Amino acid sequence: MKQDIGNAELSYLLYESDGPTIVLMHATGFLPWLWHPIARELAPEWRIIAPYFCDHRESDPYKGGLSWMTIAQDLANLCKELAIDRPFMVGHSMGATVITMAIGAFGLETPGIILFEPIFLPEDFYNIHITVDTHPLASKAMRRKYLWSDRNEALLYLRSKALFKNWDEEMLELYIAYGMKSLDAGGLQLACSPKREASLFMGGAHYNPWPLLSQVTCPTLVIEGEMSENRAFIDLKKATQIFEQGTYKLVDEAGHLIPQEKPRESLEIIRGFFSNL
Repeated sequence: MKQDIGNAELSYLLYESDGPTIVLMHATGFLPWLWHPIARELAPEWRIIAPYFCDHRESDPYKGGLSWMTIAQDLANLCKELAIDRPFMVGHSMGATVITMAIGAFGLETPGIILFEPIFLPEDFYNIHITVDTHPLASKAMRRKYLWSDRNEALLYLRSKALFKNWDEEMLELYIAYGMKSLDAGGLQLACSPKREASLFMGGAHYNPWPLLSQVTCPTLVIEGEMSENRAFIDLKKATQIFEQGTYKLVDEAGHLIPQEKPRESLEIIRGFFSNL
């Protein structure tokens, strides 16, 4: 599905239902199809919308990238254009931060939100000038392998990388099926190119989200992975205390990519939290 939001067009997955709407927001460089194993289980009870934020706007990582505040406004506009009244919202990584910004800066109303590993960096980070070369994630994205000769090579590559080693098998299959595209000359290429992914990482440095946390007054579940490398520099317990109705949950034996590593547990968390609101 596609929707004109005024000065851009957004693609999104739709799981139709007569129930309340949940908007699912993906992580940096990921795609809405990585919500599919969770969305299809929620769909009988909930209407699910999962937008794609990678290529809907032109951006250049060497010119600052795509600001997450712009994406937050795009999210708010999408909800307005689709006439979604007070959707429940779930976000992962960048998606979780964007939800927080959309509520705090643009008044997006929601009965409750779930934030898987939101990116709330130390406040000093937002005061420094950072380039693609000095940004640890943007520079890594620019060096990322993005071409494979065939599906088997891609699968072997993913399984060899620490980032993907604990992924659910279906999630890996979905990443290859929808996170990569076939080339006319043969082979596969990442759908969200290294340059676009780097632009998204750079865009996360534009705006300090911490002052917006206190503007989020709805029930908020903040979820952290026990094994997440982000725990070394992101204080999600502190963030939870700032939210007016914040609750913190630690997921055992999970890294930063909780929905991809533990989709069944993520599903039960979402279902349980929203069903009680």
